[in-house]
Amino acid sequence: MPTEILRRGAKPPAARDERERAARAGVTDRYVLIRAGAVAITARLRDTPTADRIWLALPIFSTAQVWGQGEVFFETPVESGRERTARMIARPGEIIFAPDRDVIGIPFAPGPTSRAGELRLWSPSNIWAEALGDVSVFRAVRPGERVEVRRVEAPKVAASV
Repeated sequence: MPTEILRRGAKPPAARDERERAARAGVTDRYVLIRAGAVAITARLRDTPTADRIWLALPIFSTAQVWGQGEVFFETPVESGRERTARMIARPGEIIFAPDRDVIGIPFAPGPTSRAGELRLWSPSNIWAEALGDVSVFRAVRPGERVEVRRVEAPKVAASV
């Protein structure tokens, strides 16, 4: 069966090890700043094995690539298997990790394989973070621009009166 061929070539599923659990001990929310060229966005990490691995690898420096006119992605030194919650369709603001290519992606508009009204990814991907702002700013990023992902403090929230 074709599925068996895919399973044999796949990386093992992401699982937390002792180092990842220790890194999370006592930490509530974790945030990163993703900067590509002249644009940047803050994102809140989810509680997933992939998010833990990315957090431990920070800071990450890479080079931007684009997929169609709807996604910026870049290579990482992180390796993580496909999680049970991996999806082919992302929602606006979700930051993805494609385990088959070890890349982080920021989908912001329909891509080459998308159908009407969806953000279809090139392969099942782990959702590891949520952008706190509008990811469409990444439309301005051009291939070859420098990308940086680093830890940041929790954003300040203005008190409402």
